[in-house]
Amino acid sequence: MSEKASDLPAKTTWITIGTFDGVHLGHQAIINSLVRGGHTHNKLAVVATFFPHPAEILRGIDGPYYLNTLQERERLIKELGVDEIITLHFTDEFAKKTAHAFIKDLFAQTPFSVILVGYDFHFGAKREGDISILRDLGKEFGFEVRTISPKMIHGQVISSSAIRQLILKHEVRQAAEYLGHWYSVSGEVVHGDGRGKHIGVPTANVAIWPRRLMPASGVHAARVELEDRSFPAVLNIGNRPTFYFPPAEQTVEVHILDFHEELYGKTIKVNFIDFLRLEKRFESAIELMDQIRKDIQTTREVLAHAPQTPDLPA
Repeated sequence: MSEKASDLPAKTTWITIGTFDGVHLGHQAIINSLVRGGHTHNKLAVVATFFPHPAEILRGIDGPYYLNTLQERERLIKELGVDEIITLHFTDEFAKKTAHAFIKDLFAQTPFSVILVGYDFHFGAKREGDISILRDLGKEFGFEVRTISPKMIHGQVISSSAIRQLILKHEVRQAAEYLGHWYSVSGEVVHGDGRGKHIGVPTANVAIWPRRLMPASGVHAARVELEDRSFPAVLNIGNRPTFYFPPAEQTVEVHILDFHEELYGKTIKVNFIDFLRLEKRFESAIELMDQIRKDIQTTREVLAHAPQTPDLPA
């Protein structure tokens, strides 16, 4: 589509607002409803999102936190059929906007006839705006407010916060249920210390965005995507305690099964399929190799029964 929503006549747009970190099933429900409703009424479906994450500014969060890079988030949102994504730069100054000023500025940038948001949507300085205030603003500016009920699994509301906790506890399979897709990280393959190749198990060292949330140290069954191909792999996140004491800097390494191509400089995507075990220190490289062989066999068994995409709730 060559035209942007902001270039079209007023009120040819339906919009939703949120950070959408992870683009989980709850986010997907909102965006799918937006796309269906907007397109049914011959309107553009527009998603307004924030970067950096408001939690960085409002709560001072510093360190690994994000479930997606901005580029990954935008790709996942686009795949849902959205016509345009507006990324709002969230700063200290932006955080001070009143609820009224926030909607006024957004409406001036992209006039919309319907705004569709989650049941607990809050906006504006100190989260002063809620659904009731948004409806009042709708009367002032001439737009309709629609809300979406929470998406739940196992009696729990799906949220980015809940998914972060699952990932930190190695519960990547359950996180995938909440996401509707495997939790994954992407990065360029860089040179490591070559120790894996030396002991007969070559690994690809993946450079991950430092703000990306990762499970604690451990070994996982994984699938690696390279271009349009997918390969089984054993993933290790850790400090290589068998070879380094005190432990070295944490690395993300994947041993791709039955794979013999050169990967340096290429970008790969690693999907977390299941947690196998914690990282531990072995008394010798021989003991480590014995365990790695077991990890490879377990990975083959896990992946033989794992679907290409997570089992989604009915």
